[in-house]
Amino acid sequence: MGRWQPDALGRLQQAALELYGERGFEPTAVADIAERAGLTERTFFRYFADKREVLFSGGEALIEVFVKNVAAAPDSRAPLDVVGEALQAAGGFFAGRIHQSRARQAVIDANPSLQERELSKLATLGAAVAEALRARGVDDPAAVLAAEAGITVFKVSFDRWVNGPDDQEFSDVVRTTMEDFKAVARGS
Repeated sequence: MGRWQPDALGRLQQAALELYGERGFEPTAVADIAERAGLTERTFFRYFADKREVLFSGGEALIEVFVKNVAAAPDSRAPLDVVGEALQAAGGFFAGRIHQSRARQAVIDANPSLQERELSKLATLGAAVAEALRARGVDDPAAVLAAEAGITVFKVSFDRWVNGPDDQEFSDVVRTTMEDFKAVARGS
């Protein structure tokens, strides 16, 4: 394998995205990813349970960002505004990741089983945001409606961001998308 190099996790993620883009998701094996990264399969499995997790491993950290920001919002804020501000705060999570996010999304878009996994992760995110709103004293159905609206805004924002210009900030896209959502809700 050669000399030790830092950032095994990043190298594995980069190798996987490259191979998924070149060969497709299904034909790419864990051994191929490890070899491209200059690591062993054993090292791969220290970081990921399977090759799908390369694409979904940041989900817990993203949930944590949202929940933390929902909890930290001023009590005077309306639930939908709290969710919108938490979404904007997630901009830091995506900073510097536009090319990686585009590559990841292209792999997911090309694979129905990965699309299903993505929807499952978004449902988990929505449930966590709804629970964080309940912890703030927001009753149902308002907590669920605000959380699900937030997930819709997140999905549309993410699509706009990965398909937009390279210099566009995720938080700016979220802000615009939330304004568009509120306009639709008002009927304007």
